[in-house]
Amino acid sequence: MIHVVLCDDHAVLRRGIRDTIIESPDIEVTGEAGSYPELREVLRHARCDVLLLDLQLPGRSGLEVLATLKDTDPQIRVLIVSMYPEDQYALRAIRAGAQGYANKAGDPLQLIEAIHTVMQGRKYLTPQVAQLLADSLSQPVSEAPHEQLSERELQTLVKIASGRRLSDIAEELMLSPKTVSVYRARVLQKLQLSNNAELTVYAIRNQLV
Repeated sequence: MIHVVLCDDHAVLRRGIRDTIIESPDIEVTGEAGSYPELREVLRHARCDVLLLDLQLPGRSGLEVLATLKDTDPQIRVLIVSMYPEDQYALRAIRAGAQGYANKAGDPLQLIEAIHTVMQGRKYLTPQVAQLLADSLSQPVSEAPHEQLSERELQTLVKIASGRRLSDIAEELMLSPKTVSVYRARVLQKLQLSNNAELTVYAIRNQLV
C-alpha cells in the first residue's frame, strides 16, 4: 500500500485529487493539509510515502517546504502538483529536489502513474518536462532575469501580476506589508523595471501568469 499525503490550500482541489487517486487499490490517502503548519502536524501521526505538494501555499511556498522536508523527512518522496506552466516551474522544482511535477489541469489518471513512478524511486517527467530537461543539459541557454529571483520574490512577482494588492499578498503569504514591499523592491531592481504595470507585462511575456 502506498501512503499519500495531500498538501494544497484549496479544499475543493484536494478533494478532487483524493477522489482520483484512491481509485487505485494500492493507494491510501493518510492525511491532508492546507498549509505548512498543518502539514507538519499531519506528518507527526500519518504515514507518508509520497507527498503531493502544491507550489503556492499560505506563508511558505511549496519549494520552501520541499527544502525543509529534505532535512526533516528525507525519506518522503515529493511530487509537485500545480496549475503553473511546466516550462516555467517544472525544472525549478526538479532541481530543488522534487521527484516529479504534474499539472493539475492534465489527465487526472497521470497522477496515479506519477505516484507509482516516484514510489519506485524514479523521477516522474512528462514528455514536455523531459524535453526541457534534455535541452537544458545539452545546450546552454541564457538565464531569464526572473530565474535569479528567490522563491519569495517570484511569488511576489506572480501575485502582483495577477492583480493582487500588497496588503492582500501580505495576508496570503502571512507576512507584513513592509516585508512584501521589500520583496517588490528587490524584484523591480533585479528585473530592472519601474512599476507594477511593467512587472505585469514582464510576467505575461514570460508566461508566469
